[in-house]
Amino acid sequence: MTVEYERTVEIAAPAEAVWPVMSDIERWPAWTASVSEAELLDDGGLRPGQRARLRQPRLPAAIWTVDEVEPGRTFGWRSHAAGLHSRGEHTVEPTGTQTSRVVLRLSHSGALAGLARIVYGGLIRRYVGFEADGLKREAESRWTTSS
Repeated sequence: MTVEYERTVEIAAPAEAVWPVMSDIERWPAWTASVSEAELLDDGGLRPGQRARLRQPRLPAAIWTVDEVEPGRTFGWRSHAAGLHSRGEHTVEPTGTQTSRVVLRLSHSGALAGLARIVYGGLIRRYVGFEADGLKREAESRWTTSS
């Protein structure tokens, strides 16, 4: 079984202004209530193999490993726990010269995916929404301030 959560948000800032906010994982706690702590565990910045420890309110801490990066556009990562495999994708695409669209996806698979949906589904949907809304506010604020 695979369970998916997705949120799309339109941002009044170009993709090249959104990407630095979205890809700076260690600063996420400053702009989204869905992450209380974020720490890169390896040197070298956002790249395949980079690991990050995320702590989220009401959820166990998790180690995420980056498995895909297209700088300026997208990154994906995975986290594994007993019976539950998680995959997150963060994508920004230009929609105009000064606007962009971000798509956030989280999927769960494995023996416990259905149970995780029942127990945590509402919380996860809220957290994906918090991340989308926080990213929009932060990127637009930085873009307005810098332009």
